[in-house]
This record gives sequence, C-alpha cells and structure tokens, in this order.
Amino acid sequence: EVQLQASGGGLVQPGGSLRLSCVGSGFDFDDYAIGWFRQAPGREREGVSCISSSGDVTYSRDPVRGRFTISRDNAKNTVYLQMNSLKSDDTAVYYCARANYRNSRIVSPRTSQYDYWGQGTQVTVSS
Repeated sequence: EVQLQASGGGLVQPGGSLRLSCVGSGFDFDDYAIGWFRQAPGREREGVSCISSSGDVTYSRDPVRGRFTISRDNAKNTVYLQMNSLKSDDTAVYYCARANYRNSRIVSPRTSQYDYWGQGTQVTVSS
C-alpha cells in the first residue's frame, strides 16, 4: 500500500522557521518525484515546491522562492521542506504527494500530476 506521512508542522512566529518531513512507503521511493502543496481555509490547494526522483531538479513557486528549500534523502525515503522567513500568508495545511509518473527529471507544481497524498500537517504563522 502506497503511503505518505507528513509531519513537522506547528505554530511559529512571523520570521521563524519550520522543517516539514514526508516519509514514503509501499513503493520505490527513489523512482518518483515528490511535491509539497498547501491549502489555506477557503482557498484551493496549490503547489509549493517539488523535487525530481533523484533530487537533482527542484522547483518552487514565486511566493516561497528564496525562503523554502526542498530536498530529499532517498536512503531514508524522506523529502524535506525547509521553510524560513515564514509569513502569515504561509499559514495552511501542508500536504506531500507522489507524482503519477516515474523515472523522470520533470517536476510539476500541478495537483493533477500527483496521485497519492499524505494526510497533511498544519502550519500556523502568528504572533
């Protein structure tokens, strides 16, 4: 059974940092790109950052570029999202997901490109 487990969320003050983790199981982890997404109340789920199967290609959307860094450790079946200089606009439930294609250097922030999703972890940025 394919599973993705996201963790690391919490309450942090503006300007603070958090590191999210996503552990995958039930599939060949190093064959698949992984993406991080977020959904704020009343808004659609949006892509944040994504990373290719080998980790050599990454993409982050404009609102987080330069503040968030995605990385992966395939030996630990884990993808990380390091979030620095957090803002109140970053408040959302964060999800990780597995791409619906394998063995590719393509990365995509579109939800339609992902087939399995983790349960989400809440990130709240507030003073």
